[in-house]
Amino acid sequence: MGAGALTRPAALRAAMTASNAHPPGRGASGPTRVFAEIVLSYAAGFTPNPVEGNEQMRTTSKIVVLAAAAALMFAATGCDKLRARDQLNKGVASFKNLRYEQATDHFKKAVELDPSLQNAKLYLAAAYFAQYIPGVDSPENLQNANLAIAQYNAVLDRDPNNINSIKGIAILDLQMKKFDDAKKYYRKAVELDRNDPEAYYSVGMIDWTQAYQTRTEARNKLGMRPDEAIKDKKVCVQLREQDGQVIQDGLDNLNKAIQLRPDYDDAMAYLNLVYRERADRECDTPEQSAADTKSANEWSDKVMEVRKVRSEKQANKSTGITLDQPK
Repeated sequence: MGAGALTRPAALRAAMTASNAHPPGRGASGPTRVFAEIVLSYAAGFTPNPVEGNEQMRTTSKIVVLAAAAALMFAATGCDKLRARDQLNKGVASFKNLRYEQATDHFKKAVELDPSLQNAKLYLAAAYFAQYIPGVDSPENLQNANLAIAQYNAVLDRDPNNINSIKGIAILDLQMKKFDDAKKYYRKAVELDRNDPEAYYSVGMIDWTQAYQTRTEARNKLGMRPDEAIKDKKVCVQLREQDGQVIQDGLDNLNKAIQLRPDYDDAMAYLNLVYRERADRECDTPEQSAADTKSANEWSDKVMEVRKVRSEKQANKSTGITLDQPK
């Protein structure tokens, strides 16, 4: 037995001991350590037994190549994640300074470098959102809205309950007058948070918008003035059957919003409007129409009352006056 046969295993053991000097969590990373162990074994003179043929050598060579590739890939991935966060930080700085196009470029690079970085997608959606102008139907403007929705959906692909993405899509759909889609996403927001008054309010507001549109279309067909009450009983019944469920849904959601936030004046204002929509459809039942009109007036008065109290509180706060001091 030659001296080399005796020294190679000893050298191999020494090399392997040296390569394992780093305990888990310290020093070389997993893939890098594996690669180092294999290279050290070669440096120690360890080679496959010739009697085992070339197959073992080919297998070992493949292991070396794969380990090297894994180590390089691991290092590259780590660098990309660091670069992605750098781009995210730069984008946030641009966003805060209202440089939305510049922010968009940074956020796009961050997402490309690290597709798992959810905050980058949310900020990219927000940057597109900030460049969208409601009511302008130009292709470029609509593209900003659709790109924002695409990023929100990308977030939802990994996190289906991300409330910021759900509400972001709902707001954009609402601004683009996609009322059914907007209502669907606001209902998802309600499911995720039963105590969110704004989600209930938004559903109720959309309900009123849809009811108002159908009534306005009916008025236009009859050649009526905007402030003129519908007197055709057949039309009243038709509109009531068409929009009765939407109107009731609006009343339910707005009342829930006020229950959760008792001074929610915007919800009260829309509750007033929804009651008037129902009253306008009750020309064949004057008593019910009068009752709904009375409810509308009461909510209108409540709005004025709440806003007056709020205004007085703000005025007292700004002047430093405190009312009802204990004696």
